[in-house]
Amino acid sequence: MSEPILVVQELYKAYGHTQAIRGVSFQIGRGEIFGLLGPNGAGKTTTVSILTGLLAPDRGQITLDGISFQRMPRAVKARLGLVPQDLALYPTLSARDNLLFFGRLYGLHGKRLRERVEAVLEIVQLTPRAGDAVQTFSGGMKRRLNIAVGLLHEPELLFLDEPTVGVDPQSRNAIFESVEALNRAGLTILYTTHYMEEAQRLCHRVAIMDQGQIIALDTPAALIRELGSGLILAGLPEEASEALAAQLEHHPAVKAIRRRDGRLYLETYHTQEALLALLDTTNRMGLPLRSLEILEANLETVFLHLTGKRLRD
Repeated sequence: MSEPILVVQELYKAYGHTQAIRGVSFQIGRGEIFGLLGPNGAGKTTTVSILTGLLAPDRGQITLDGISFQRMPRAVKARLGLVPQDLALYPTLSARDNLLFFGRLYGLHGKRLRERVEAVLEIVQLTPRAGDAVQTFSGGMKRRLNIAVGLLHEPELLFLDEPTVGVDPQSRNAIFESVEALNRAGLTILYTTHYMEEAQRLCHRVAIMDQGQIIALDTPAALIRELGSGLILAGLPEEASEALAAQLEHHPAVKAIRRRDGRLYLETYHTQEALLALLDTTNRMGLPLRSLEILEANLETVFLHLTGKRLRD
């Protein structure tokens, strides 16, 4: 990791008796795309809300480029850009007029404001539609304009919260290209997503959250190497899954077996050999196999290994 631009130390936040985040600590390197992943309810939204100043932590420290968020909140916020999951745009205004409005809120005026508006329109590939009302845009175009708003004041750290939710493949690729171009230009990005393939493509490192804590943090490649394995998910009745697990637990192609939510999870050293063993055993024992899913080692299998859930659960 390069020199850290953001340092987060021991963040805690509770809502009544519910502890939303518990001791969250991490650093983001300057010029890094850092992924924050977790199932619903893991604490991602609370963490991002605290990091962007929308919520105050119960305790913990946040430092941006050596500046304490708690001591100098206005100075830190001025260096942050936030692109929320919910669209924050005026539908009857044109793309350019939306950007002019939000730019003034950021304190931009005159020539500088006009230059920044044209620059961010170019970045998100919306210059040809700059004069059109936002209500005529597709969902993907609105998402790209939402990103442009967050870039107007040239932040040092950009938060992208689920930037591709509900967009078509073409717009998703345009967003990927914009994110990668921004990062090549030196922008540091914190990226949250429900799509593992996005995190694996874009992020230099990822932190996986569950139940208010970070349970893994490394590069996608390192996490896959350490925790990712072939995974077979077999759906069987409870008594059948117990019998099958007993038969397969010592098979050389099977790394580990877990039972959860009515399914048998087989982590494998050799997926094809383990699959053949599973099918042979179920046939021989006459066990009813209700469902079968095979996953090769990737960030999705890392996530399943750690949380027992898919990211979109």
